[in-house]
Amino acid sequence: MQNKKGDLLKKIQEKIGACLIKASINLDHPEILIKRENMLDVFKILKADSELDFNMLLDVTAIDWLDKKEKRFTVVYHLLSLTHKHRLRVKIDLDENNPEVDSLCSLWKSANFLERETWDMYGIKFKGHPDLRRILMYDEFKGYPLRKDYPVQKKQPRVPLRRPERENTARLMHRPELGGLVQINKRINKA
Repeated sequence: MQNKKGDLLKKIQEKIGACLIKASINLDHPEILIKRENMLDVFKILKADSELDFNMLLDVTAIDWLDKKEKRFTVVYHLLSLTHKHRLRVKIDLDENNPEVDSLCSLWKSANFLERETWDMYGIKFKGHPDLRRILMYDEFKGYPLRKDYPVQKKQPRVPLRRPERENTARLMHRPELGGLVQINKRINKA
């Protein structure tokens, strides 16, 4: 098994060459560290090359290395090839002053919500993202709660309770014969 993962890393090194900073097997997963400047080219190769064929983006997250000011953040991508049944972890180091990478939404649709969550929690910007806005926290929330320097006792601004829109709302039917199907309710304003 280790040899198969080593062969995968050799193939990747051949394909992306100068864009690669480091390749290793960490906790039984092949992983690579790449340069931010070339990331889109690297991900295009990882997805399009028939020997690699990483056709699924499983996760995007970040690590905050508070003690490292020069390379404070690491963005981590988890890829899967359903064709070849192999996985890859891709990392990109970012400076504290410019925590920004290119968006992968053009390659994988799953990147949309994953990148929004990473931005919402860590403040890492995804350049070219079609809709980079908060996804877990409310719009008025100040700061990024998963950063290690975020004050745990910080008070957030109070916001008025917002009622969900009544038009085109979905509700879960709690009847066993419906199997938990979602029913769409459309209300028509009677004027």
